[in-house]
Amino acid sequence: MFSTHSLSIGYKKRRHNVSVQQHLDLQLRGSELVCLIGPNGCGKSTLLRTLAGLQPPLAGAVAVDGKNIFALSAHEKSLVLSTVLTEYIDIENTTVRQIVAMGRQPHTSWWGALSRDDRAKTDSALQLVHLQDKADIFINELSDGERQRTFIAKALAQDTPHIFLDEPTAHLDLPNRIEIMLLLHELAHKTGKAILLSTHELDIALQAADRIWLMDKNLAMKTGVPEDLVIDGSFGLTFNNPHYYFNTSNGNFSMNYPLNKDISIAGESTRLYWTLRALARNGFRATQNAHTKIEVTEKGWVLDGICFDRIESLLTALKM
Repeated sequence: MFSTHSLSIGYKKRRHNVSVQQHLDLQLRGSELVCLIGPNGCGKSTLLRTLAGLQPPLAGAVAVDGKNIFALSAHEKSLVLSTVLTEYIDIENTTVRQIVAMGRQPHTSWWGALSRDDRAKTDSALQLVHLQDKADIFINELSDGERQRTFIAKALAQDTPHIFLDEPTAHLDLPNRIEIMLLLHELAHKTGKAILLSTHELDIALQAADRIWLMDKNLAMKTGVPEDLVIDGSFGLTFNNPHYYFNTSNGNFSMNYPLNKDISIAGESTRLYWTLRALARNGFRATQNAHTKIEVTEKGWVLDGICFDRIESLLTALKM
């Protein structure tokens, strides 16, 4: 069990402590993927570094299995916690298997020789991240997504009950971001490990996370399953902004366009959703009793008795 008690985090500026978050009572559970999210500057990286024992707290305690993490030696910490950082590491002439095998270092002899069990743990980690076919390829020949999976495999080979990741999808395109998050969710459930990651991928985190740690500069930290934090309004409060808002109906951010034209619209739900987005971008506000009316059907968009086969044609007609 990884937990905090009345934890306050921050940093020193000259001779003074600058507090970022206070009175944090948190718990990490096995077999769960926890996503730490919040606006820039709210303290996500500071919290991760403090939990990992890399930065001292301003007050309170961080405990793993009842022991103060700051009282553990580097070797003892390496047996209970592995980390995957954001920094891009450029390594030449080193294979994927060699990188992953480095995770076994806390378990090897003084000479660093790999035992049969170490090699088996390395192979198992490669299989878990679906890189067994790339094991003997140099890491600088991999795609960004494959590189990230390599370092996740290294953390798995370290075989700790807790894995912390700082922005693991930061340098990836959308398909790879989704793949990595699904992989981490699968690994937490399959291996029983507690996986904590910081991320700005709010929409993906809402789908992949078993639990959310929601940080805010000015509000107390909220924790819970994603859907509860959406329904109780926590996401809306945390990401309140005059230029956009958190849309509780679909879990995405929506832009606040200036809406100065009224329109009435009804019809088939999927097309209706995308039509409303296009109309809002063009300054139209959907209301029930507007003079201009649109009916959305499977065949198209009906305006003043004329059926348009594309939204672009509809928008052109509305601007005339």
